[in-house]
Amino acid sequence: MKIGIITKTFITSIGLLALFAPSQASAQLIPQPWVSVGGKDGDVTYAVGARALDFGIEVGVGPDGATGVDVLRFISLPVISPYVGVGLYSEDKGVAVSGGVQVGATDNVFVGAGYNSIRGFNGQLGIRF
Repeated sequence: MKIGIITKTFITSIGLLALFAPSQASAQLIPQPWVSVGGKDGDVTYAVGARALDFGIEVGVGPDGATGVDVLRFISLPVISPYVGVGLYSEDKGVAVSGGVQVGATDNVFVGAGYNSIRGFNGQLGIRF
């Protein structure tokens, strides 16, 4: 019984440490742009975005010419950065929710994958300065 409690406490502590660990400030101040291409219902969708201070903005075009803006919130972990977001789209598409993850491929390049309820699944390619 005690080993189970100790194990759960240890795993929770490591998770919280990774979640709230401070990251390098200089890397957070310079925006990190990316491009995104995906698809939904046979239509090609695309977007451009930028991230700074663990927040991001993504402007995208979805099916039927619907355009919109998503506001994203990132969780900076050592190698990966999961995110969630909400956006507003034209052409009576309404509110979109999104989520995904970005992974550092090299020091200056990152790749990602995500889902947007209006634009569907997408792949991302971005740079860090």
